[in-house]
Amino acid sequence: MTSLITGPHVAIVTPFNEQGALDEKALRAQVRRQLTNGNKIFCNGTNGEFFVLSDAEKRRVAEICLNEANDNDLVVTHIGETSLAQTIAHGKDVAAMGIKAVSVITPWFSALRPHELVHYYQQVADAVPVPIYLYNIPARTGNTITPDVAAELAKHPNIYGIKDSAGSLESLQGFLAVSQNAENFDVLTGPDSLILTGYQLGCVGCISGIANIVPELVNQVYRGFLQDNMALANEAQNRINYLRSTLYPMAFAPAVVKKMVNLLGENVGESRYPVYFSKEETERMLEIFNG
Repeated sequence: MTSLITGPHVAIVTPFNEQGALDEKALRAQVRRQLTNGNKIFCNGTNGEFFVLSDAEKRRVAEICLNEANDNDLVVTHIGETSLAQTIAHGKDVAAMGIKAVSVITPWFSALRPHELVHYYQQVADAVPVPIYLYNIPARTGNTITPDVAAELAKHPNIYGIKDSAGSLESLQGFLAVSQNAENFDVLTGPDSLILTGYQLGCVGCISGIANIVPELVNQVYRGFLQDNMALANEAQNRINYLRSTLYPMAFAPAVVKKMVNLLGENVGESRYPVYFSKEETERMLEIFNG
C-alpha cells in the first residue's frame, strides 16, 4: 500500500492581527517557515483554533495554505464540525480548492455510541470527494474512536486512516493493530511525546503542535528515523519531550504553543479563546525554552 500522507506535519497556528481578525500575511509566513524546515501543513486543527473560527475563515485558511505551499501534496485540513451537514459542506468546499485529504474530528458535546460514530463517519466518507482521516481526541470531544470502531470504518474505501491524539501508547498500538489488518488504513501520531515511538511502531507520519515552536526538531526526528540514525532522532525527541513536559502543563497546550511562538519573535497574535499569561509565566516559558 502506498500511503497518501507521510512524514511530519505541523498543526499550524492561525495568526490573528491586533484587531483579532485573520492575519493572512502572518499565516503565509508561518507556512513558509514550516516548509523551509521540511514539514508539511495541517491546518484548521486544534492548534489552529478551528473551534473559534467562522466557516468562511476556515475555508480561507485552507485556501491560503494551499496557495502558499503551491503543492496540494503538502497540505491537509481538518473539517470536522458538530453537525453532519456542516462537516460535509466544509469537506466539499475544500475539495473543490484542491485539498488532497481531510481529517474529521468526532462530533463534540453530544455523547455518541460506537455504532453512531460509525454511521456518522460513513456518511461523511460517502459525501466528501477526497480521502478521509479519522481524528481521535477524546479529551476535547468527549467521544472516543475505539480500535473496534476504527476497524469497522477501515472497511470504507474513502477512509484512509486516523490521527490519534488520545495521548497514550496503548491507544496508538490499538490503531496500529487495525492498520496491520486493513488494506488501506494508516496511523498518524498526534502527541508530540510519541513521534519517534510512532515511527518505530509503524506510523506513517505525525501531526505536531510543538512543530510551531521547534519545526527543525520535529523534522529531525523523521530524518533520523529514515536514515536509521537513532542518535539524531533521539536527540531531537528528547528535547521535544523536555519542552512538552515543562511548557504544556502551564495552561491549555495550544495556548502555550501560540504564546511561545510569539515569544520567539514570530508574530501570530493572541488566541481567540479566553487565556491569560502573567509576566511571571511568560518569563518562565522563556527560561524553559532557553534552558
